[in-house]
Amino acid sequence: MGKRQGKLRVVLDTNALVSALLFGGEPGRLVSLWESGRIVPLVSRDVLLEYLRVLAYPKFGLGTDDIKSLVEEHILPFAEMVVVDHAPHVVLDDPGDDKFLALVLAGSADFLISGDKHLLALERYHGADILTPRNFLARPESAET
Repeated sequence: MGKRQGKLRVVLDTNALVSALLFGGEPGRLVSLWESGRIVPLVSRDVLLEYLRVLAYPKFGLGTDDIKSLVEEHILPFAEMVVVDHAPHVVLDDPGDDKFLALVLAGSADFLISGDKHLLALERYHGADILTPRNFLARPESAET
């Protein structure tokens, strides 16, 4: 696996990231894991653009400054930027999900954290387990990291 220096390398799909940042609760524990350096969130250009697009949805009530602050204070300082050269075509029912699989592959991720049924149905992709935030947080290696 891509585990380096004891840190788990994770890809968070958009719903997992938004839940962690905006709604706290159990998914909010992910923020403390990456801010304490115990997990490393991987980000690609396409994934970051998706995060920004979704955080701008009116239902979240975030202004441009709020979004900039969230990204600059709670994501970018802790994330590893990964260059993705190739996007696989795996999720036929929702090709937009392929950007997360491309990041898993390019970044040698240990886990893809998602609430998306298309991604969860895969269970595993190139050595990375695909889990809900709750199932990821329940794993022993999540607690030990």
